[in-house]
Amino acid sequence: MEMSSPAAVEALGALAQEHRLALFRLLVQAGEDGMPAGAIAEALEIPNSSLSFHLAHLSRAGLIGQRREGRSLIYSADYSAMNALVGFLLENCCGGEDCTSPAPKEGIPMRDPYNVLFLCTGNSARSVLGEALLNKLGEGRFRAFSAGSDPKGAVHPMTIEVLDSFGYPTADLHSKNWDVFTGSDAPEFDFIFTVCDNAAGESCPVWPGKPLTAHWGVEDPAAVEGDGQRAAFVEALSYLKRRIELFLMLPHAGLDELAMKGKLATIGREAGASAKARAAE
Repeated sequence: MEMSSPAAVEALGALAQEHRLALFRLLVQAGEDGMPAGAIAEALEIPNSSLSFHLAHLSRAGLIGQRREGRSLIYSADYSAMNALVGFLLENCCGGEDCTSPAPKEGIPMRDPYNVLFLCTGNSARSVLGEALLNKLGEGRFRAFSAGSDPKGAVHPMTIEVLDSFGYPTADLHSKNWDVFTGSDAPEFDFIFTVCDNAAGESCPVWPGKPLTAHWGVEDPAAVEGDGQRAAFVEALSYLKRRIELFLMLPHAGLDELAMKGKLATIGREAGASAKARAAE
């Protein structure tokens, strides 16, 4: 299947929007089975009215298809159209050469996988949520860790309960001091994210490698007591999941250090940002 220039322009235009790009990526990952609209809306956390608009746009561009199963409409990525778009770009933009793996710019080494450390003071809730999220959503391209400056010594029970309920592995999660990652045998980190304001204000150790850092602070769900605590943990999970999804969409080997720092700071100011994160530059 070959793609014409007008069709390529329409397809690229359809993907040049944050929610549609995330939607298409989700359907590509879902495979040929596809997903019903309700599951897509839940996964992307967007209202049905907005979802319908984005689905229609991608359908017009020929990037997705739909079929009916009972009362449900199932949407799936059109892999032939996706491959045709990639082929068009290779042929018309790269002269037939493989330009899909550019050399990394200075400051962003290309690593497989990238090592990421989430830091908090107690290492029992937010940083552990970040570790679990990225290890699953990163699909092997990222290896996530977490630690704290003054660890509680145990992961908060609600952290485990919420992660379990959403299908994230919890067997290897534990609370630990950040000193364990300062030795000669520690992994070299590419990125370090602080997720609580206290940790962002502390003097951190000297980390192996030359990691890029950003503050992705969200409010502490463990500070909420009683019946509202679980909802607070689910909310923190949602905020961190959104940040990680945006992080995964970045062209990590294609941005220089300054550009990447700006992107990471912007991600940290997403919905649910703590006061220090909203003020971060």
